[in-house]
Amino acid sequence: MIVEITVLLVAALFIWHHLKTRRAKAMFHAAGIKGPIALPLLGNAPLIMIGESAETMLDLLWRLINKYGKFISFSLFNEIAFITADPRMIEAVLSSQKPITKNKLYNLLTDWLGTGLLLSTGKKWFKRRKIITPTFHFKILEQFVEVFDQQSAVMVEKLYDRADGKTIINMFPVACLAALDIIAETSMGVKLNAQHKPDFPYVQSVKIVSNIMAERFMRPLQRFNFTMRIFYPLIYRELNQHIKSMQDFTDSVISERRYTLQKSLKESNQNSKSAEDDDVGSKRRMALLDVLLQSTVDGQPLSNEDIREEVDTFMFEGHDTTTSAISYTSYLLARHPEVQERAFREVVEVIGNDKSKPITMRDLGELKYLECVIKESLRLYPPVPMIGRNLTEDITLDGKRFPADSNLILLIYHAQRDPEYFPEPEKFNPDRFSPENINNIDVFAFAPFSAGPRNCIGQKFAMLEMKSTISKMLRHFELLPLGEPVKPVMNLILRSTTGVNIGLKPRVY
Repeated sequence: MIVEITVLLVAALFIWHHLKTRRAKAMFHAAGIKGPIALPLLGNAPLIMIGESAETMLDLLWRLINKYGKFISFSLFNEIAFITADPRMIEAVLSSQKPITKNKLYNLLTDWLGTGLLLSTGKKWFKRRKIITPTFHFKILEQFVEVFDQQSAVMVEKLYDRADGKTIINMFPVACLAALDIIAETSMGVKLNAQHKPDFPYVQSVKIVSNIMAERFMRPLQRFNFTMRIFYPLIYRELNQHIKSMQDFTDSVISERRYTLQKSLKESNQNSKSAEDDDVGSKRRMALLDVLLQSTVDGQPLSNEDIREEVDTFMFEGHDTTTSAISYTSYLLARHPEVQERAFREVVEVIGNDKSKPITMRDLGELKYLECVIKESLRLYPPVPMIGRNLTEDITLDGKRFPADSNLILLIYHAQRDPEYFPEPEKFNPDRFSPENINNIDVFAFAPFSAGPRNCIGQKFAMLEMKSTISKMLRHFELLPLGEPVKPVMNLILRSTTGVNIGLKPRVY
């Protein structure tokens, strides 16, 4: 009897899976989209679970592109996906006004980030975007430049102990602590001092949760809370403990900042010292948190939970992505001395020989070649190597018809190495982005900050931070090609299994 019931259940599952996926498969076939053979129920899960890992995922996608072209059908259990490295399809998806939402995998982040700007949709996303946009006004970004300069100064100061020309330095953890200090002060208005106190509980929680989330994205059995509770109970418990720790910290900062703001509004002397310095020891600037505290939606102020969603989102998005970019740019400069020398000469021409001189917004604007260097680094090693979307209805994109509830995976990493758009794509050539060549760059073939209406709201902030930090490195050190070459790994953001290694030698000039 048990055997018969089991057979019936398995047969029912096969029928259900066939009915659920046959329409999508038919539409993909009609559009001429091919992919690896999918097994019943499992789809292509064995392909990534057997013999593949996060370390080989970028290479696997190259193999699929070489075999099936820039359009690939893929399925994971009952989830149907379309994978593309074609800039024209990327343009169609990112520019579409049709109801396209974030890929369901992003839901893994909701326990941490709620439905802030990264994960929200519809009217909520539009209203939050409208509220947060003023945070990136020129005058506010100009205030942030002081923070970029101060925290990058801390970073180089701490690097001098290892700047002997022989020691291999993995720039990823170094840049990560600096980026955490920067984003904490600019988004929350508090000094974490992560570079001096890397064991501070909030700093440790950010690191642990980021690493666990990255694993969840790559491991099918960790993608659902209920399966994680069953198969990874200790990791799941650790994840939730650290999420709570971070949210408690953010809540305390919000409450403190709200109290300070209300107190300052009641005081007759708005320029008194009590209005200049808050209770957590940070110079008052118009941080993201201040904008949110003074904002309303439909006439009502945002709740502490609403504000925490956005602050946590900025803490997450604003440290890992710039960490990856700063690390890989440093790596490429170390391995291309002629580019490094040219960038260094520009920095000296703009800022001068005084290593301790603070950089200004105007200085950063004049570092044109360094910006080309950063953009070329972002092309080769985009911090966000892929973007996921989900269709809420049947839709035609770039002449191809797609079914509702299918997933679209946009391969930014691979599109940015397409020889059709970038001759000699593996070559590090910052002159691609020079004034005379920039008009030849297809905006959807080069989309490290995404593109279209949901592009990265903080891209100007990120570029200023990267230019400030890397120029500080060049002013103080010669970057040397020490350590193993990078082996990029697909993750929440682009990392390297071997580290992002360089050596340093103090500059004398």
